[in-house]
Parts: sequence; C-alpha cells; structure tokens
Amino acid sequence: MQSGYKARICTSKDLCGIWRINKVHLDHNHKTSPSKSRLYRYNRELSAHVKRRLKVNDMAGIPLQKSFNSAVVEVGGYENLSCIKKDCRNYVEKVRCLRLGKGDASALQSYFCKMQAQCSGFYFSIDLDDDLRLKNVFWTDYRSRQAFKEFGDVITFDTTYLTNKYDMSFAPFVGVNHHGQSTLLGCGLVSNEDTETFVWLFRTWLQSMHGQAPHGIVTDQDRAMQNAIQIVFPNTKNRWCLWHILKKLPEKFGYHVDKGSIFSTIHNLVYDCQFVEEFENGWRVMVERFHLYDNEWLAGLYENRERWVPCYLKITFWAGMSTTQRSESMHAFFDGYIHSKTTLKQFVEQYEQALRNKVEKEFQADFKSFSQMEPCASRYEIEKQFQAVYTISKFKEVQEEFTGKMYCNLVSVSEGLSGATYEVREDVIHDEHSKKKSFFVSVERDKCEITCSCHNFEFRGIICRHMIVVLARNDVKSIPERYILRRLRRDVSRAHTRVPVNYDGLISTPGQLKYDKMCQRFATLADLTAEDDAKSDAIID
Repeated sequence: MQSGYKARICTSKDLCGIWRINKVHLDHNHKTSPSKSRLYRYNRELSAHVKRRLKVNDMAGIPLQKSFNSAVVEVGGYENLSCIKKDCRNYVEKVRCLRLGKGDASALQSYFCKMQAQCSGFYFSIDLDDDLRLKNVFWTDYRSRQAFKEFGDVITFDTTYLTNKYDMSFAPFVGVNHHGQSTLLGCGLVSNEDTETFVWLFRTWLQSMHGQAPHGIVTDQDRAMQNAIQIVFPNTKNRWCLWHILKKLPEKFGYHVDKGSIFSTIHNLVYDCQFVEEFENGWRVMVERFHLYDNEWLAGLYENRERWVPCYLKITFWAGMSTTQRSESMHAFFDGYIHSKTTLKQFVEQYEQALRNKVEKEFQADFKSFSQMEPCASRYEIEKQFQAVYTISKFKEVQEEFTGKMYCNLVSVSEGLSGATYEVREDVIHDEHSKKKSFFVSVERDKCEITCSCHNFEFRGIICRHMIVVLARNDVKSIPERYILRRLRRDVSRAHTRVPVNYDGLISTPGQLKYDKMCQRFATLADLTAEDDAKSDAIID
C-alpha cells in the first residue's frame, strides 16, 4: 500500500469465530503528507551500513546520539535518512542482548565465566542477597593482578564517581605506575556503602591480589569505609583525601565574618608547616583567634589530623598521591565509555574497552622511554645517573629538583660525630609572591644516608633540591642505589606488560604464547619438586 493511503475495512464475525471482510473503502480517510511518509514504521529500515556503524561505535563506547548524528550528516539531512533515532536505539539494545544474553545477573555471570575460561587469571565474585538478587559484584583481569605486584604498594579507593541506573556505585581500586599514570587494579559495583559491603569488597579484592595488602590507601572520610579498612587491612595506613576536606571549607565557614582569613590560615597550616609542633601551635592560635572552640567539624578534623595533614604523613611513601586524584583521573578515563544509564551488561564490556585504551597509553609511554633520552638540565653526574634508568616522566620530575636548586642557598652547617646537618634556604614562589623558607638536611656519612625535613624522597620517591644542594657541596658523584627506586625505572622487565587485555578473541603474539607456555611448564616443575627440599632448593639456587 502506498504511503499516505489507508484502507477502511468493514468486517464481521460469525459464530465459528472466523472474520469475514464485507466491504473495503479505498478512498482517502486522512490528509496526505508525502514528506512525512518516511516516519511510518513500514517505510523505515536500517541499512547494513548503518547497522555496522552502530554496532562498532557502541563497542567503542561512542554514545548513540553521536552515532545517529554522524549518520544524519553522512546522508545530507534527516529527510534523507531511512530511520529514526528510536530505530537505532532498538537495534543497539538488541545487539547488546545478543552479545551478552538476556538478564543482567545471569548475563554478568556468563560473561565472567567466558572470560575466566579464556584466561584462568581472570577473577570475579558476585554477591547475592537471600532472595538471590544481585547485591555486589567485583572483577579484575590477570594483567591488573600482575600489575599489583609492581604498583600495589599505594592505592586510592573512591566511590563518589558514578552511580548507575541500578543505584550501584562504581568502586575502582587505582594505583600509579612507573610513568605516573593511573593503573586500574580491579573494580566493583556495590549496592550499599555500609561497613558490611565494604568488608566484602575489600576481602574479595585482597583475595584476588594474592592476599597481599597495600601499604597505604587514600580514601575520603567515610566512616563505614574506615571501619572496613581496619577490619580487612589492619596494618595499612589510611589517608584521607586532602582535596575532599579543603573543598568543604566554604560550606562549613561560609557564614563566618572572617571566612577569608580562616580559609587562608588553614591552607597555610596544611601546606607550609614542616613539623608537627609547628602545625599544632598554629592550629591552636587559629582556634583562639577566630573563636572556633565549638566547631564540631573542625574539632573532628583535628582529632584525626594524622590521617590528612601532610606533616604527619610525609615520612611515609605515598607514590606522590596526596589526594584521590588517581581515582578522579581514572574516572575521567572511564567517562568516554560509561555513564549513569549504562546497563550492567554494558558496564563490564566497556570496562574491557577502556582498559585496552589505558594499556595502549602505557605501552606508548614504555616505548618512548626506551627509544628516547631526555637531555640533562645540568652537568651533575647524579642527574646523568637518573637519566640512564628512570622513565622519561619520572626523570622530568627529578629534573625539576635539579633546576629548582637555583632557588636554594646553603646558609649554615652543624658538624656532628657521625655526620652533619645543613640549613638550606629556598625562595619559595607561590602566586607571584615569594618567601624564604628553611629546610634542614641531615647526612650520616658512615651509613651513606641523607634526609631532608621536606621528606620529598620519602613521600614521592624523588630526591629534593635541598638534598641536591648538599650533595653538590660534598662533591658526591654517584648517589647510593637506595635513592633510585625500582618502581620508577624504565629498564625493569615487568610481568604485567606480557599479559594481553582483550580475552575475547584476541590472538596472542608469539612472545605472549611463549611466556604462557613457559609459565605452564614452570608450574609443572614446581608441582614435581615442591615436596623435595633438595630438589626445590637446587632449582631456586
């Protein structure tokens, strides 16, 4: 039947339940509108070309709106398109169902089982309630588990990024690699944010990471999260996100007549105090000056000051992570792939797509560090020492300290029995304002140890400009190996770099196949000799 025409059919039904056509009226019974004919369902269709583009774009994480707009532009306008946006959406949803099967919980389990069958190192766990409904889910791939061995010493954990259409919060475990890039170490979707849920998630993650707990974990101030950390990671240092705390200042003191002075005072105490006594005295003066004795939020922060104030935490290695910016940057990375309306089935698929993208960026950074050499900024032999072994991004951080040496002056030295203490004064420039600040560098010659009151090395793993001033003063040509961290080196062979990410149809490279085969043979050898001390010792030696 031609578009714009509609037949009126008169029917009747006999006693046997059979319909009979009595009369047909073929005249027009509505206004004709040829320009709208393309909107009738029987005139709409998706071409093979459009179907292919929608499918590929969906797998790549490109939003439907952008795919549809691209199709409109390609044909020269909506009037030339043989489908509407709803048709595209229906097709994409149908393809997703075909790809993962119907039913979110069962599809998730089916997908995870397929991944695990293709790579035994893939790990997942699904938590169901008493009615067998999905509560929480956790998964991690083999590459992430191997990367944890290198970069799992300090992690961030944050659930504030995304809540999906099922009211399940995205909970990523994030570390930082040898290039300073965020690296995903597993993630979960949780239906609640109570202590019980976090205990389940942390224990599941710990089990997947060979039972090795991190040395430090950066979180927000969530009480349930803290309780779970104390239960599952009793020996792990828990640091609060400094950014989350400071961003609350306008909310907590916006009413105060001296809010501007309070903001600047707290910032100065946080960022300028080198010593614990200096911070505590300054805090007491601030409370008295602005009459903040009854502020419960401020009192709570002071009570927990060892969890967030830098001068209490800087002697511990945090891989340079002062806030949960690692989680935030990971969120920015996932933003191109997942959103609040992403289904549970899409979520795990897009996770794999995003992870492959992240791995490619690490691969490119590895290639750059192996194939290029950043020129030195000075003539010091120590700088050449770092140039030879550090990744380009980390060597640039070292270079910043060598160039920053020009703002430092050695003003005094106090000799002791086993070493000396040097006072280094730096012109600290901030917001076009400068002030002189003293740092104290201690040198123990017998142990070949050097420490600075700024503790930049202990916190970030990068020697500071104040230490460089003292090393130059003592004509040191080579720094001890303890000040060159393995996790920042470019000349280290790391197991996770040999693990493929795409388990769904990826053809392994010859090198990966050989690596997997050797691992299998080594595992067999270990099974045969583990019970025999003499044989196992001979193999180990």
